[in-house]
Amino acid sequence: MGQQFYKKILDNNKNWVNEKLASDPEFFKRLENGQQPPLLWIGCADSRVPANEIIGAPPGEVFVHRNIANMVVHTDMNMLSVLDYAVNALKIEHIIVCGHYGCGGVKAAMEHKSIGLIDNWIRHIKDVYRIHQTELEKIEDEKERWDKFVELNVVEQVFDLAETSIVQNAWKNDQKLTVHGWAYGVGTGLVNDLGVNLSNNDELDEVYKLDF
Repeated sequence: MGQQFYKKILDNNKNWVNEKLASDPEFFKRLENGQQPPLLWIGCADSRVPANEIIGAPPGEVFVHRNIANMVVHTDMNMLSVLDYAVNALKIEHIIVCGHYGCGGVKAAMEHKSIGLIDNWIRHIKDVYRIHQTELEKIEDEKERWDKFVELNVVEQVFDLAETSIVQNAWKNDQKLTVHGWAYGVGTGLVNDLGVNLSNNDELDEVYKLDF
């Protein structure tokens, strides 16, 4: 089964190339010349949440960073490097933090089980639960509480993203950049725009504002 699957994905690649070339002989030549995507997507590593497919974007239009539960951790050099390149080199205009309902990382943060190394990552998600604990624990239905936690986690990550020196400096220099928060429905395919859209430093709490 393992070897069959591996052969299948190699064959799928060849079929995909042939299909693209049949409809557009210059498709890969254009991609070879570089990228200028307008969007950075920070999403969950979950295999059911493919960034490009959700928004119908072809290769070259979405710069992507994914991790467990779409977290923006200020000591994560991988995320910061992606963000810095997207904002300062690619000059992207939109950043979407996209969580998804049914997120296993968020569910794990609601529980007390030890999973292993990932416990250390999930602790960051637990911090979000602690901040919103009163609101969340008023919700008796576990599924509803889980969904709300997914949404609140996205909102917190949007603000964490806006509080980075990278984003604040871009706004200080009048760079056109907006940060958005979404929650994706795996069972429906639909995006829920959570209505948190930040586009300047005035929208940040005073304690997080940096003087450049």
